[in-house]
Amino acid sequence: MFKHILVPVDGSDTSMKAVARAAALAQVFGSDITLLYVIDPYPFTGVGADFAYGQAQYLTAANAEASTALDAARDAVTAAGVAKVETVVGEGHTVHEGVLATVQSIGADLVVMGSHGRRGIEKLVLGSVTQRVLGVVKVPILVVRD
Repeated sequence: MFKHILVPVDGSDTSMKAVARAAALAQVFGSDITLLYVIDPYPFTGVGADFAYGQAQYLTAANAEASTALDAARDAVTAAGVAKVETVVGEGHTVHEGVLATVQSIGADLVVMGSHGRRGIEKLVLGSVTQRVLGVVKVPILVVRD
């Protein structure tokens, strides 16, 4: 039913629950899995040498964080017996932009992602990446609640 599952990860327990669910689905359907970590390549605005130094430090730290999260997710998927697993560090000024671009570029037919399940004022203040992904992605999305 699903040939290619995209799983956005951020290293949180919630995203690892989504990884486990995606691995189980991949076992049932014989699906490939792509694990995605999205970073904002240009989070700063400014001019001059101080800007460039801060940018370089940020990108080094962001890529290290992405590698850690993706390695843990890949290990979990591999341990579950999924044969084909890819990892991608995507770019986007927002996570939902990175997810949308990756869905389109890899041809994913399912997105499995975690949600912290925030409600009320907490959701308004913190926003919801999952809600934004639901608004832009045109393939089925399985939301795994925390």
